[in-house]
Amino acid sequence: MAKTEKEGKEKRNLKRKTFTYYMQVVDDNTDKLVGYLADINLIGFRLDCRQELPINQNYSLRFDLTDEVADKGFMVLIARAKWSKLDELDPFVYNIGFQLISVAPEDAAIYQRMIKKYGFPPD
Repeated sequence: MAKTEKEGKEKRNLKRKTFTYYMQVVDDNTDKLVGYLADINLIGFRLDCRQELPINQNYSLRFDLTDEVADKGFMVLIARAKWSKLDELDPFVYNIGFQLISVAPEDAAIYQRMIKKYGFPPD
């Protein structure tokens, strides 16, 4: 299993919100499913994945969007995997934390709407 970054210590300043919609995330280069969005904040997110990913690597990730947050079907973000650990309840799932690296200006507003619409607890 990949090493975690200061496992057990909370390093982020912005608390993540649990994501209440089962949103699929795909590798934009390979079209393979990476995982499902589990929580989110303005600077990053966590995916629940069936396989472990190398940390400290950038990924081009495609988010399938709903009509409630965008007038297009998907957006692509560049994010860096920062940590990985086995899920506490499901030993076949990896929880992988990502830091946003690059978001197109028009997609930043969509990302914020995703947080507002599907993040829990609400603001």
